[in-house]
Amino acid sequence: MHGWIDIETPHGPVRGWRADPVGPSKGAVLVIQEIFGVNAHIRSVAERLCAAGFVAIAPSLFDPVEHGVELDYDDAGIQRARALVAALGTERAIDILNSTAETLQMEGLRVGAVGFCWGGTLAFLCATRLSLPAVGYYGARSVPFLDERAGAALMFHFGADDNSIPPHDIDLHRQKQPQAKLFVYEGTGHAFNRDVDPKVYNEPAAKLAWQRTTDFLEAQLR
Repeated sequence: MHGWIDIETPHGPVRGWRADPVGPSKGAVLVIQEIFGVNAHIRSVAERLCAAGFVAIAPSLFDPVEHGVELDYDDAGIQRARALVAALGTERAIDILNSTAETLQMEGLRVGAVGFCWGGTLAFLCATRLSLPAVGYYGARSVPFLDERAGAALMFHFGADDNSIPPHDIDLHRQKQPQAKLFVYEGTGHAFNRDVDPKVYNEPAAKLAWQRTTDFLEAQLR
């Protein structure tokens, strides 16, 4: 299966992009969107995880507020995205992720999470609130939650030149979550994994972080 599915949640049905590998899977992964929606880039991340042997679902978190959001990477898109994040709220986002995880767990799959930007923070909260092994890429909103105790393994990826996550904030991740694997990539800024955006994409860092991510998920979900 490769395509949109419906996911039942406490806040009504939401769409999710699902990709299933051919043959037995290595487990399942929640792919947690940036603030721009489940767009072509996030769907491609799900497809790459599928190619690596995982069932992947990217739930469309904004659906309870506005259906089918896919925003541009420009100032207007950023402003609209921030309004949608505020309107949805963290608790509803976690409820949707929990419902998605439960759907996969009912299929007998072990579930992890990987998220990007806002989704990086939500991935961290999947580890603290849902006890799912999780990988967070450049989660700039995580600092207020760093005192929460993780119930599963964690991995963080940061760009050394990310203005939204200064070195002090990265150090707080090290101090507050010392058990987590944490990597900082020199010469990279925010959204270095976003390969559809040449202004931010850093191929060497993205490839290394991806290898570390898939190795981590395979070890945690086996």
